[in-house]
Amino acid sequence: MRKKALATVVASLFAVIAVSTTGYAKTVIKLGTSTQPSHIYNQAAEYFGDIVAKESGGEIEVQVFPAAQLGSERDMVEGLQLGSLEMTLTSTGPMGNFIPQVKLFNLPFLFKDRESCYRVLDGEIGQSIADKFVKVGIRSLGWYENGFRNITNSKRPINAPSDMDGLKIRVMEDDVFILTMKALGASPTPMAFGELYTALEQGVVDAQENPLAVIHSSRFFEVQKYLAMTGHFYSPAVMLISEITWQTLSPEHQKIVADAAAKAKTYERELSLKADQELEQALAKEGMVVTHPDKEPFVKAVAPVYTNDSVIKAIGGGDQEEGQRLIDAAKAAAM
Repeated sequence: MRKKALATVVASLFAVIAVSTTGYAKTVIKLGTSTQPSHIYNQAAEYFGDIVAKESGGEIEVQVFPAAQLGSERDMVEGLQLGSLEMTLTSTGPMGNFIPQVKLFNLPFLFKDRESCYRVLDGEIGQSIADKFVKVGIRSLGWYENGFRNITNSKRPINAPSDMDGLKIRVMEDDVFILTMKALGASPTPMAFGELYTALEQGVVDAQENPLAVIHSSRFFEVQKYLAMTGHFYSPAVMLISEITWQTLSPEHQKIVADAAAKAKTYERELSLKADQELEQALAKEGMVVTHPDKEPFVKAVAPVYTNDSVIKAIGGGDQEEGQRLIDAAKAAAM
């Protein structure tokens, strides 16, 4: 009897310790990106983590894993759905596979400047699309940016669409990107970002297109000679959290994470703008030949993408009328 009583007391003590430990346990959030550590995604992710740690009194720790350590962008988004990864900061490239309406932002030359981008992303259109994420097990914490995308290649300077003819160019795994490059005369090759440097180095592809911050941080100037400032796509990014993870957070911690993400979004956009202002010259100093093509011929060349029935239907999530409505609304808001 005494042994049984002692066992009961010991069990009770362990229960108290367990409750106490659970009450004060640190929440660890893994946040993955596909870009190199110096890229603005990771600077923003670290900034986000610092705010969360401070505001939560150390109860939440954000661990950042850059350079596709946790998988490709698509792998990481799928990890959010499964609950095997807590957060990612990703380009919108793979997101169309989960939320078709995200393909809207991949249309070429949709935005003329950052102000027009932000009107759409931070307005009704951007919010309505972000709201759809929860249905597939992920939650948007804000539209960040990858910036305006430009073309690099190892063959020749690009000054007109005709200079794109036959170039084997890596694109993100998205049909709008593929159709755009075909319209310009190039030969698009969908490929995960983590494979790109080696593919350029080995000549598997001749060219790629990315914002200056990615071109510089990934050291593509080592394997690419020519840079054309085409600005053909504006590439948003999005901070995502697993809905499974989100529901494990207390309301107080949810607010801390959401507020920190909003502050980090502003910080990241400022970094992106600064990169565009400074990195063209830095890449030229690394030996790249920089051209500034007249954009109008490129705009005309890609016009068929906007009238492609499959693109319109895809943007509408299978509904052609909805796709056209979104395109028209975005064009109007971006003016």
